[in-house]
Amino acid sequence: MKRVMGLLCLSLAVYACKVAQTALKRDAAGKIIVDLNPSPAYLSPEESMKTIHLQKGYHLQLVAAEPMIHEPVAMVWDGNGRMFVAEMNTYMQDADGTGEMNPICTVKRLEDTNGDGKMDKAIVFIDSLVLPRMILALDDRLLVNETNSNHIFSYRDTNGDGVADEKKMVYRNDVISKGNLEHQKSGLVWNLDNKMYVTVENMRYAYENGMIKSEFLHEGPGGQWGLANDDYGRLYFSAAGAETPALNFQQNPGYGRLDFKDQFDQEFQAVWPIISTPDVQGGKGRLRPDSTLNHFTACTGQSVYRGNTLPADLKGDLIICEPVGRLIRRAKVINTNGKITLVNAYNKEEFIASSDMNFRPVNSATGPDGCLYLLDMYRGIIQESAWTKVGSYLRPQITARNLDKNIGRGRIYRVVYDGMKRDKTVPRMLSLPTAQLVPYLTHANAWWRETAQKLMVVRADKSVAPALKTMAMTSPNHLARIHALWTLNGLNALDRETLTAGLKDADSQVRKTAVWICDEPVRKGDEGLIGLLEPLKDDPSPDVRFQLLLTMRFSKSEKARKIIKDLLAANPTNQLLVESQKKYTDGIAAKELAERNARLMAETDRKLVANGAVIFKSLCASCHGEDGKGIAIGGKDMPAPPLAGSKDVNGDPEKLLRIVLHGLTGPVNGKTYPSIMPALGGNDDEYIASVLSYVRNDMGNKAPTVKPADVKKVRDATASRTTPWTMAELDAIKK
Repeated sequence: MKRVMGLLCLSLAVYACKVAQTALKRDAAGKIIVDLNPSPAYLSPEESMKTIHLQKGYHLQLVAAEPMIHEPVAMVWDGNGRMFVAEMNTYMQDADGTGEMNPICTVKRLEDTNGDGKMDKAIVFIDSLVLPRMILALDDRLLVNETNSNHIFSYRDTNGDGVADEKKMVYRNDVISKGNLEHQKSGLVWNLDNKMYVTVENMRYAYENGMIKSEFLHEGPGGQWGLANDDYGRLYFSAAGAETPALNFQQNPGYGRLDFKDQFDQEFQAVWPIISTPDVQGGKGRLRPDSTLNHFTACTGQSVYRGNTLPADLKGDLIICEPVGRLIRRAKVINTNGKITLVNAYNKEEFIASSDMNFRPVNSATGPDGCLYLLDMYRGIIQESAWTKVGSYLRPQITARNLDKNIGRGRIYRVVYDGMKRDKTVPRMLSLPTAQLVPYLTHANAWWRETAQKLMVVRADKSVAPALKTMAMTSPNHLARIHALWTLNGLNALDRETLTAGLKDADSQVRKTAVWICDEPVRKGDEGLIGLLEPLKDDPSPDVRFQLLLTMRFSKSEKARKIIKDLLAANPTNQLLVESQKKYTDGIAAKELAERNARLMAETDRKLVANGAVIFKSLCASCHGEDGKGIAIGGKDMPAPPLAGSKDVNGDPEKLLRIVLHGLTGPVNGKTYPSIMPALGGNDDEYIASVLSYVRNDMGNKAPTVKPADVKKVRDATASRTTPWTMAELDAIKK
């Protein structure tokens, strides 16, 4: 009995605490020696942790693992610090994705009841879901969105048994999402401005009287899986399909997309695994001679570290997961005259990397204890079935290593640092009176600040307005002043005196916040407010001047146009201001041209093109570029061929139809691209006709629209096709 008890105590200690790591092997020059022949075998959590290497001083603690959780993809905490984990239990259970849409997925609620740092209680909070992809803890309600659906439901446990027994639709959109599950939206992040942001679609959301309201954005923000925000409300997107680790972070998506080719460079694009990575969609072109991934591909699950129990130099850094490379990037965020650039924090190494083939980090977040949390889906396959079909590059890689057999597991880790203790304070915000939430806006950990602000806005309790006003005008903490301003704005209780004080604040980020808050009243024609904003055109901070430029676009007044003109004249070498304004004016001109062209079309054609524009901008633009000329952020090769002015786009549509229905691989016009074109044949005929009609009637192209009947004809004729086309095959068909 003593021996058994001793072993039990030892196992619990190993589980809760840090696990010793095996030392990385290095050559004489100090370069990491890569494991060229890794085993695909399943490892226990303790064994796997020994293969996960972090930079000096950092370590992992295991928070939860199977059988407590399975196939985890997203995690959030409610105001009482309880963790909710979305599980995609049906994701790629074999190489064909059999049964993926079966409604048997769950959201679990996890708790650490004894404060030892590991989860010891797990309850299925919600069951019978279809691949839950977005979750957000509102108050005592959890918002959830599922794959293929645009509805958002709130779930609540009303009787205290840990299981949701109340389900309400808080946002209704009956349109069915038809795209590949990797191409559907994610996020639902409550940002500093009290808006909820998502990737892909041209919408953001706001909470109002118990319901979620959508707000139209004139341009989709891009991105795919994962969405990060920093202390000042800056958002960071990633696009795995376009192999772009970070994008659209120069300005808020409400003002449209903006990227620069040099916002990071080729050196940043390069990744540094410590393991051979043969199972990469891009094939051998994405591998170094030593068989390691040479470039970001599955960039995803990003977050900005915003806590207080890890080293100060980590705060504000962007964390990017790369599950194909079995690694996690730490990026330093550099602000130069308002323009943001990214660099790797380490020289040809990563913040975290593993030699376990099943280590698949897919999400990250700052937790209530101030630590960084990592979500490891821990599985063999990490690509959707569109890229693992028979005949694909990936299929034999998967089969040879039996990667399709490693399913049904998952781990959550906490990153800790030598000599620093995590904050063990247990949140109890849900039961606190609203007045007692106000002091949390001064907390050093952003999780507490954001949660307190969100709860106050959701409760709509204006009794705290005087305390918030005092904080906004007198707090020595500039972040507290920022949160107080946004909370007042969210409560519709921000008076002109407090806003004016914000515009004159000594801190530039507070001034920028106050200008941002002015968007809505400026849109409504508040001329007096424009007069208060005008002096800021000479503000010493480029961030403030840029925000002023963006805000003035919402006004049609002569004074606002004069402010924009003065800003551009005074800052002719500021790339951020100049390029943002050029993109904005070019976009207006392109919209006017599209409207003129649409008036010349028949009504059915106009509808096809309009619907196709939405599809293209939310899905296709991430690889082909918004203007159809391809995108090349970071000095890399374009991930997909340009469409603008293409003879194949403007010619006989049958070739395009075959490509869209079944996909395309191999060289295009003599150039090899790093990604294959996935088959979109799972979408209906009108969907495909719409996107091709848009492509053929925009971006400088002019060709007849494609009708749903055209799609059906080609679909029927190629029904037996199971592999992507090559251009050689397609060209031969016409000969």
